[in-house]
Amino acid sequence: MLCSRAYLFDKIVAMKTTIPQRLSSVLRALLLAAAAIAGHGAGAQTPAAAAPPIEQFFENPAFTAAALSPQAQFLAVRAGGPNGRERLIVVDLRNNTLKVVAQFNDADVQTFKWISEERLVFNVTDRKIGQGDIRYAPGLYAVDRDGGAFRQLAQRSGDLVTAMASSRRKLLPWHTFLMEQNGAQDGDSLYVTSPKYDGPNDIAYVNLLLLDTKTGLYSTVERPGKTRDWMLDHLGQPRIATTLDGNIETVLYREPLGGAWRKLAEFDAYKGGAGAFAPFAFAPDGSFYVISNKGRDRAAVFRYDLAANKIADEPLVTLAGYDFSGSLISGQGRLLGVRHLTDAVATTWFEPAMKALQEQVDAALPGRINLIAPAARPATPNVLVESYSDRQPLQYALFDTEKQTLNRVGEARPAIRPEQMGREQLVHYKARDGLRIPAWLTLPAKGTGKDLPMVVLVHGGPYVRGHSWSWDAQVQFLASRGYAVLQPEFRGSTGFGTKHYRAGWKQWGLKMQDDIADGTRWAIAQGIAAPQRVCIAGASYGGYATLMGLVNDPELYQCGVAWAGVTDIMLMYTGHWSHASDFSDGWKRYGMPELIGDPLKDAAQLAATSPLLLAARIKQPLLLAYGGADLRVPIYHDSKFRDAVKAGNADVEWIVYQEEGHGWALPQNRIDFWSRVEKFLARNIGKP
Repeated sequence: MLCSRAYLFDKIVAMKTTIPQRLSSVLRALLLAAAAIAGHGAGAQTPAAAAPPIEQFFENPAFTAAALSPQAQFLAVRAGGPNGRERLIVVDLRNNTLKVVAQFNDADVQTFKWISEERLVFNVTDRKIGQGDIRYAPGLYAVDRDGGAFRQLAQRSGDLVTAMASSRRKLLPWHTFLMEQNGAQDGDSLYVTSPKYDGPNDIAYVNLLLLDTKTGLYSTVERPGKTRDWMLDHLGQPRIATTLDGNIETVLYREPLGGAWRKLAEFDAYKGGAGAFAPFAFAPDGSFYVISNKGRDRAAVFRYDLAANKIADEPLVTLAGYDFSGSLISGQGRLLGVRHLTDAVATTWFEPAMKALQEQVDAALPGRINLIAPAARPATPNVLVESYSDRQPLQYALFDTEKQTLNRVGEARPAIRPEQMGREQLVHYKARDGLRIPAWLTLPAKGTGKDLPMVVLVHGGPYVRGHSWSWDAQVQFLASRGYAVLQPEFRGSTGFGTKHYRAGWKQWGLKMQDDIADGTRWAIAQGIAAPQRVCIAGASYGGYATLMGLVNDPELYQCGVAWAGVTDIMLMYTGHWSHASDFSDGWKRYGMPELIGDPLKDAAQLAATSPLLLAARIKQPLLLAYGGADLRVPIYHDSKFRDAVKAGNADVEWIVYQEEGHGWALPQNRIDFWSRVEKFLARNIGKP
């Protein structure tokens, strides 16, 4: 695995690397403009002895996305413009010319994709406002690769495109969204989704529309019940629908040529059960694949026999020690490989030519994750490469398979110097009951890696995977300030098998909390962390775990930093703000009682693991932060807990970012918050 490699490779080593003069000048101008937008010294080099400026970590990235057209003749990129807004740019790879095809004065291009060799679709966002100030939906737009035939297709509830004011046709409603799948990519039409809402946070069903981006006309696909998800087949046609009725999830298959829908499986959406699976993908030959445990601890990829209506006996792809997570990679009508996540993202290629290409790219960019994205129907020798490591933020490059040249296209954070970043590795330790816990350990770039002040950074969710081997702004900022960072994948985290996941059910504040404490003691026993110089921190569930860590293990943690943190489980059920929470009724009715705790049956346990009710026991220094517009963990959590803890603790710092939601969307707030964290940590666990 890449996590076990040496972490010594900090800059691109080009294999016969040459950049065509015109492409170089065009992209250099693009990158300089994007770097200038980052501001606050982000484009300046930092003296080797100085810690990198905080802005380099928490400003918005300078360059954020790139995608090849289906025939690889054009490259679409998203990067900042002179007005500080992200714009959509197309590079013609045949003659190395550049065209800005979409830009706005009051919005940023967000998700974009090619729907043919000549046309793109995209939506927008506003990176200059927080959640509380959002007044518009993402909208939907289409444009040709030369900037022509620009059309707004869906409403944003605002007059964003004044240049198109002369067009008076009816637009699709604001709740029109792009699918994750690319579709056929062979014309002016694509499939989009349109949910029907029962309430502010509850979806009744999701319609699938076939939309012509030139005319704005659309047709609605027959919906087999309360559909929540759709999947297209290898020809870009709707073939799988997943419905949700109460807690029952049903997977249905549509026969070719507009045939009838038929049921493949039915199971509990929250608890799973026998026969449960997740639709995965259709291969170019029409084979249907699913992800299932099928009697195993860890989920794997299986072929699904549509004729026999059953999952194959043996898996196609298994990952030692991990549940499968990933995607199929197809091109030129063939299945080329599979991308998957273990400790890091990697690719297994089935085609010998792709294996050889991966070896070439890895030799040019050693010590990194190098993700090759071939075009669907390539007419040029270009492939796109996404490259990163634990110390190197994301970069994009084009590899010409004929000329054997690797040309850098753009990078997310050009001012970051990899040699100043910490080194990350996956470690394991045993919890007190013997369960093996994975954890991410990042050590500062300099020093012996021993007897360090340490931050135990707890991920949110909690029923998600917290991290994979990659550059992380929060972690690397802490490492750049001299702290070791430990990120436990405590029980309940997903991706490490069913046993690991289910072991965390109804264990908030109990065994999940013990796993975090056991990891902290492991780091101390290994000589990595200095006793009496450990702080616990986290957001959302991680904020809850921070507060419970201070309650349960006061001798272990000298301080705590909690932002957007749950302060009482019962408040998620009964808080007077609950009508505005973004938890769905289904999750509150069927999911939370099973995974977190039943408000009636488990009332005593929930009270015994409530930071709010145990606030008087927290005496350590504490930094609290909340978003005033948070719908996941509303400000009510903060106000009640703040009053309770401050009654017996004079060292409580408190900040509210009124316009923010569940996390900090605005760079100025990220910079302000982490500046506060830096000072707080220095004061409490900094130099002895």
